[in-house]
Amino acid sequence: MTKKVSQAEPSVYRAVIFDIGGVVVGSPLHAISRYEREEGVPEGFVNRVVLESGPEGTWARLERGELSLEEFFPLFDDECRAAGQGISARELMSRIAGASEPRPIMFEAIRRIRAYGLKTAALTNNWVGGWDGRRPIHSFFDVFIESSIAGMRKPDPRIYRLACEELSIEPHEAVFLDDIGRNLKPARELGMTTIKVADPAEALRDLETVLGFPLAGPQF
Repeated sequence: MTKKVSQAEPSVYRAVIFDIGGVVVGSPLHAISRYEREEGVPEGFVNRVVLESGPEGTWARLERGELSLEEFFPLFDDECRAAGQGISARELMSRIAGASEPRPIMFEAIRRIRAYGLKTAALTNNWVGGWDGRRPIHSFFDVFIESSIAGMRKPDPRIYRLACEELSIEPHEAVFLDDIGRNLKPARELGMTTIKVADPAEALRDLETVLGFPLAGPQF
């Protein structure tokens, strides 16, 4: 298999940091892809708009907590229309919310990590009124960093430093899991060990190898 782990030195860890959507719960990227496919939107269009609009784009402003969802919907519709494609931002975000089902294997792994004595943190790009605020998942983590509250979002290096400060660790003492490559790069540059999550079970096997203790039962 293609190796998706970038390991830092030294190999002694005090914390594991998890992205939420696409790692601990279902993937928003999959929901966006399904929306595009079902609505006849060109594949990858939404992601291109998000990337090309940059840090001052509507999506980035939503994730920094500068816009409410109700404010976001017409602005993102306009942004997509200007990029050449009409969409319904309201329907898109509804699909994303509906796809965010918890992944039990991840929650079991988090439980075992904490039982072993390591700290856990969530580091998520989210928005006010999104699923993060509705699901009772905060208790699984020692630290919960939300972009909409912190006022900054991945891949801004400052939000990774904030997570480490809240955990009282140095970056090289952390493992970070995310499903988006561009969000892993700043973590690696700070010294974290990173794991790209495509298949959750495979990612947990990689994490077991890094940490050196089992995270799941025989079904893995």
